[in-house]
Amino acid sequence: MITNWLSQLVQIPSVNPSGREPSEPRHGEARMAAFLAEQFTRFGGRVEVAEVLPQRPNVYAYFQGQTDEWMGVDIHMDTVDVGQMTDPPFDGRLENGRVWGRGAVDTKATLAILLDLVEKWHTAGQRPRPNLLIVGTVSEEFGGDGAMAFATYARERQLHLRQLIVAEPTLCGPIYAHKGVMGLSFRVHGRAAHSSTPEQGQNAITAAAHIALAIDQENKRLQTIPATTALGPGVVSMTMIEGGVGHNIIPDSCLVSINRRLTAYEDVEEVAQGLEVLAQTASPLPLSVEMRVGLPALYQAPDSPLVQQLAEWSGMAAAVAPYGTNALCYNGLAEETVVFGPGSIDQAHKAQEWVEIAELEKAAAIYARWLES
Repeated sequence: MITNWLSQLVQIPSVNPSGREPSEPRHGEARMAAFLAEQFTRFGGRVEVAEVLPQRPNVYAYFQGQTDEWMGVDIHMDTVDVGQMTDPPFDGRLENGRVWGRGAVDTKATLAILLDLVEKWHTAGQRPRPNLLIVGTVSEEFGGDGAMAFATYARERQLHLRQLIVAEPTLCGPIYAHKGVMGLSFRVHGRAAHSSTPEQGQNAITAAAHIALAIDQENKRLQTIPATTALGPGVVSMTMIEGGVGHNIIPDSCLVSINRRLTAYEDVEEVAQGLEVLAQTASPLPLSVEMRVGLPALYQAPDSPLVQQLAEWSGMAAAVAPYGTNALCYNGLAEETVVFGPGSIDQAHKAQEWVEIAELEKAAAIYARWLES
């Protein structure tokens, strides 16, 4: 049963260890990956386990279908931390029509659905209609390394996916779009001096302040651009400023970090070049630029077959999301890409996490129709 699978999965801690102090618990995804590899192999899958980060591998499980087309499901194996939880994080109990514990909704629910589905196929001697690739990815909750590794993996093998579902809690409604993300850092280069004679130096923090004001004006400009899709306009924000070495020293360096959210059809390189020109124009001092991340928006036409099919089967209207997912890494990887899964995003990352069993059953029926009809 799906609930039994989900209970087992919740009981396997897979907390993302990135960004944590060495003294804190570091579960990682290794146990989860080993468990999935064993089960998918047992149910007739051809399984590859590929290390992405030390002891943190992606799992690729192939199931042969009855046609030549390929469908894919990406499900991240990691969860967020459990330190703030007021409920037992890993008990996976069934209570009040729900399965409880960290990852129950985000996103071990979909793993449980697919484990149950491939087990039923194996027991009945059946196969899915299309070929199916189930991907368990690491590090979605911090860094996205698993998704980027899968994108590279698929392109190197020239794997052509007709449809790809990225698993997240969406109340079984298809999410066809969410904004992309860009992170840029500008390092302003000044000249140090004693604060009693500031005219002898070049103050990098003062120059960075000019950039901050220019970024604020740029965001206001973006909001005046008429939206062409439901995603609305792009947005840009100053998120960090780091500089200075002492209260009596004119700073010779300052690092400015900005976050840009990209709307549909915006080109990453064009946007990055525009922001670099803006910063260089605003700053009275020279600067160097580093792009930390640049991923275009997910935008699958809302009238595309997969979006319409999932909306019809679920009875939920297709929608856009305010958050980001692994789908940002999959631009062009499939003909159609949609974010979909059981449960509410409002339950993710909370002090208590759960998913309704009715949501599991609803999503399971939809997955069966998608892969069997």
